[in-house]
Amino acid sequence: MSKAIKTPGASANKQATLKRLSRIEGQVRGLARMVEDDRYCIDIVTQISAVRAALRKAEEEILREHVAHCVEHAIASGDKSDQRRKVAELMDVMSRAAR
Repeated sequence: MSKAIKTPGASANKQATLKRLSRIEGQVRGLARMVEDDRYCIDIVTQISAVRAALRKAEEEILREHVAHCVEHAIASGDKSDQRRKVAELMDVMSRAAR
């Protein structure tokens, strides 16, 4: 498991991320209601696409934070092993996200 690095700006970003995820949670609950109410399939699929887009945006913001803090910290540390580890970790997660 990776170590989290606390940064001064992390709290504001954490709150924004939690707010975004809360909205996504509401969208997913809305999808369940649409299915329960036998709503038109195309409307449901359209909302599923909106949820996926919202999740991608949340993922992008979290990755941006990771690069701005964790990867940047590894680079600034001068520790080649840590730098390689952070870059490999980033490449791995980006590869998984692209699937």
